[in-house]
Amino acid sequence: MGFTTFDGVIIVLYLIGIAMFGMMMGGRQASVKDYFISEKTIPWWAVCITIVATETSALTFLSLPGIAWAGSMVFLQLALGYILGRIFVAVVLIPRYFEGESYTAYTILEKYFGSAIRRTASITFMLTRLFADGVRLYTTAIPLALLFQRFEILPELSATSMYVLSIALLTTLTLVYVFVGGIRAVIWTDVLQWTVYVFGAVVSIVVLLKLIPLSVPELFSTLLASGKLQVVDAFPEGTWSALLTEPYSLLGGVVGGMVLSIASHGTDQIIVQRVLAAGHPKPAKKAMILSGGVVFVQFALFLFVGALLWKFDPSPTLTANEVFASFILNYLPTGLSGLIVAGVLAAAMSTLSSSISALGSSTMLDIILPLRRTALSPDRALKWSRKISIVWACLLLLVATLFIGTPQAVVELALSIASFTYGGLLGLFVLGIFARHISTRAVLSGFAIGIIGNGLIILYTPLAWIWYTLSGVLLTIATARIVSILLPAKAPESKR
Repeated sequence: MGFTTFDGVIIVLYLIGIAMFGMMMGGRQASVKDYFISEKTIPWWAVCITIVATETSALTFLSLPGIAWAGSMVFLQLALGYILGRIFVAVVLIPRYFEGESYTAYTILEKYFGSAIRRTASITFMLTRLFADGVRLYTTAIPLALLFQRFEILPELSATSMYVLSIALLTTLTLVYVFVGGIRAVIWTDVLQWTVYVFGAVVSIVVLLKLIPLSVPELFSTLLASGKLQVVDAFPEGTWSALLTEPYSLLGGVVGGMVLSIASHGTDQIIVQRVLAAGHPKPAKKAMILSGGVVFVQFALFLFVGALLWKFDPSPTLTANEVFASFILNYLPTGLSGLIVAGVLAAAMSTLSSSISALGSSTMLDIILPLRRTALSPDRALKWSRKISIVWACLLLLVATLFIGTPQAVVELALSIASFTYGGLLGLFVLGIFARHISTRAVLSGFAIGIIGNGLIILYTPLAWIWYTLSGVLLTIATARIVSILLPAKAPESKR
């Protein structure tokens, strides 16, 4: 039992192997579209898995068990909202992405409101993704840095330098297969890495069931009696105000989770890029809807791990974020421990590779190519795309180092960063699809007030984070409508 040198070898082999696998599966690309979207249609089931893998970072892998360990499984209420949100995305948004030549999530905004709105939304996405995934990259480097220290690799380095080295190593290995293989490499490595980390959750459950000295019926009876298996909390704390201030209520999970899922899966380029790789609306819809069910099962697995960990070791000396990592390093059999740490890195690398590719596609397709007066040849455009991927990988590395030693919980930090802008972005799409004859000036005003106002709500009110996206949407739409009434201006006919 416990982490050994053999486990370290497994991790090294995995990191090298996943980079080689990505390069092999990516193949050669002939154009920018092929590099960022894939001319070869990706099977719907692979698109489904890559959607799930992209939204599952190391934060999810390590923190979800901690939520159940410290509380219960009410987080699953959020997954119910996720399913409803994805149905909306499949029915309303996905068909629009396949109308004409849409290469990014923000192409359709240009059809409604013009190029200024498209560029504004794309830049907002890029800044949000840069900082949110910088946090995730830093988090993933933590167990790797600790392993370096445990095996006294480069002992002369300071703790900060060890973190920087770990971040740089993960970024470099991920960049290798993104640079060479493009979106196909990203998707197929996502499929493999999803398999690895889900296997890790299943193995952890099997090992815990053997270590806990109770029969399965006795164990379930104990967990039920303790409230660890509670899934629904319709009225937290018995007060109406708690429905807005407590994140894990049935209302918050279903409504707030639904709106959050619509924003994250319908307006975020990191997901839309995968949807477009399906090649046609029908398989894209199937992948999107079924990904909700897969996420629900995945959440249930990780939360159940946390409930078992509570019975196995309810130690108050550990934090919720540490409990699963401690179990992996100290109690899993040799070999399995290394494989599951590789699963943690797999979850992170899938998110990181997706970020690099999505950021590169938005930069190239929303900003650079539309602004150029002369067209780039396919070969030059492809070279530019690869260079842009390198730039974004370096920026993600740099931003990740800014969070080294941060005292704030990294889960809350990542969620807060995304919450600032998701509502405003979703508000733009709602206005474009459902509003009629609203001016670009009104839309830009709504977007700006939506982000600024939502930031003030996040910073200065007790509103639970699950409602941040909805508050941003409402602020954006209300402001745009008010401005359009006070300062009426007909939108250009060419954009209608």
